Amino acid sequence: MSNAPVTASQARLDPRAAPTPAFIAAIRQRFPVESEIDRVLTRKMNRRSEPGYVALPLERLVTGTHALICARTGDDCTLTNPRWLQGGASKLQMAFTLDWHGPEGGARRTTPMVLRMEPPEAIVETSRRREFEMLGLMDGVVPVPRRYWLDADGDYLPYPALIYGFADGVTKPQTWETQQVTGVGTHFGPRLRPVLGQQFVQALAAIHTVPAARLGELTMFERAVVGSNASIVRQVHWWRRVWEEDRPEDLPLLNVAARWLIDHAPPLDHVSVVHGDFRAGNFLFAENSQRITAWLDWELAVLGDRHQDLTWASAPHFGHFAEDGHTFLASGLLPTTTLFHHYTELTGLAIDPWRLQYFRIFNDFTTVVHMLATAWRVARYSRSHQDVVVAWLAMIGQVSLGQLRDNLAEVLR
Repeated sequence: MSNAPVTASQARLDPRAAPTPAFIAAIRQRFPVESEIDRVLTRKMNRRSEPGYVALPLERLVTGTHALICARTGDDCTLTNPRWLQGGASKLQMAFTLDWHGPEGGARRTTPMVLRMEPPEAIVETSRRREFEMLGLMDGVVPVPRRYWLDADGDYLPYPALIYGFADGVTKPQTWETQQVTGVGTHFGPRLRPVLGQQFVQALAAIHTVPAARLGELTMFERAVVGSNASIVRQVHWWRRVWEEDRPEDLPLLNVAARWLIDHAPPLDHVSVVHGDFRAGNFLFAENSQRITAWLDWELAVLGDRHQDLTWASAPHFGHFAEDGHTFLASGLLPTTTLFHHYTELTGLAIDPWRLQYFRIFNDFTTVVHMLATAWRVARYSRSHQDVVVAWLAMIGQVSLGQLRDNLAEVLR
């Protein structure tokens, strides 16, 4: 692996390593997506032949963050206690404390904050504008970190970034030891499960029932319409495009899956905010109070079908079996049937078995794209600070490919 620019010989062997303008334009035309997603993916491809990730000194991020905050507030602020944050396979994060006068001025105060910045290329290439906007929408709906500032184009920092408030909490009980990626098979234990499980369902219900009038406030998201399947088709195009941009080789099964997903895309019966990665590992909680303190990682949020989150939250790789050895616990918290029952009680929205089946295939499809295309490429060309984690994730792509094959075979019988 090397962080040097792509060489001519590498480009000949792998044309996606240094894509030409004609290559990029052809992909954009084949797979129409939301305008902001198009901007982000096109930027990724235009920058692909640039050098990969180079370790950044903490001081460089402190300087850029300070300049960003001063430009946005005009405040005489000071950053203290900067430190790297661990966890996650996508974005680079720095925690710090800001000594300032606050958003409304007044007495000087200290506020713990987090800088969330992109690497040269991430396992999921997403929009900081969309993430920032979604954090604002969700404030007051579920616990989320308070958003502060956005550097959408990397004017002050090496790459696009946002700043939000630091949220206290942990992603798993401190007594539980694992070397696995956060959220994979997390064990909360019988004491925490009932309390956190109830909050888990309540949060999912609240996210999916944000009033339509509030959804109209979003400017970085294209509309989703009841009775239309256009929003789902756009998502299929999104990940089919990423596959074509990132893949090391062709897999005919991916083309079959994409065609099936488009041909059978169900029209929306209700427009929901879809978190896109709603599961254990993406919320923080306080062990003493047993309260969820923050929902994180809104970068994959879309306007769409609630069944996308329901199938993801109950996916096999995020859960495990209870002590009886046969009851599967969705996200390690509660039986899937209990999750669905409480959800329908809270929302009044039905759960459609056909849509669940559809989005299981959709989730398998996107996971294969993430693992066998993007994760492989990010690790191969040293594009991220998380090369080891990303390489590990790439290995499980074959498992997801097998699941996709089996689930497609079931509906094609």
